[in-house]
Amino acid sequence: MATITGKEVLGLIEIENLVKRRGTQEILSGISFKARPGRVTGFLGPNGAGKSSTLRILLGIDRATSGTALIHGKPFSQLHNPLTVVGAALDGSGAHRSRTGRAHLRWMAYAAGLPRVRVKEVLEIAGLTKVANQRVGKYSLGMGKRLGIAAALLGDPEVLILDEPVNGLDPEGIRWIRTFLRERAAAGNTVLLSSHLMGELAETVDDVVIIKHGIIVADGTLEEVTANYSSLEEAFFALTSDKTGDGV
Repeated sequence: MATITGKEVLGLIEIENLVKRRGTQEILSGISFKARPGRVTGFLGPNGAGKSSTLRILLGIDRATSGTALIHGKPFSQLHNPLTVVGAALDGSGAHRSRTGRAHLRWMAYAAGLPRVRVKEVLEIAGLTKVANQRVGKYSLGMGKRLGIAAALLGDPEVLILDEPVNGLDPEGIRWIRTFLRERAAAGNTVLLSSHLMGELAETVDDVVIIKHGIIVADGTLEEVTANYSSLEEAFFALTSDKTGDGV
């Protein structure tokens, strides 16, 4: 595969022949896909399909057996000041329950060498200003999701990686995250998100990647992946059912 250079690399997520084994079990079987700047890419699959393993490798939390997972043309571990390049929210906010939301974000900003004023800005973006001084342990699931997104935005990164970002949000919050992600992409940023809410994803994503048993079974635009189905949900179940044949 030709190496991508220059401006195309900025913001590009590139997974190439990624393999992950744990003992005799193969979690990822040589998967490849891209998430491009200016687009929202939905990364879908049943529980245990390999989504979390892929994202953890991409973010340097886990190691691949072979293959590459690159952001800006580099592994996460080689990014300079990574919080300014990629923002991620995977398993909740990561904040200690005894800290306030504001204190958690201030600690993160300080550790990354970011200006303190950015904390105020992301609290406003995430709609948490009124509860910023509450302890995280008192936050609802939805508020915790918003705090995780606020933390991901601290460095104003060009790449956002979100796992189940609307889980626990009320209808207003779901509408907010949809609008926000579309605006991020429209500004030329890259958004990669994973979710089980197919109807909501269909309103948000440009591109779709579907993984099943560690293998990519669909990779294309939303229109391409759903071309032979009545909805994204129908496409997902058809392509991930163990009764189905070859994928798209």
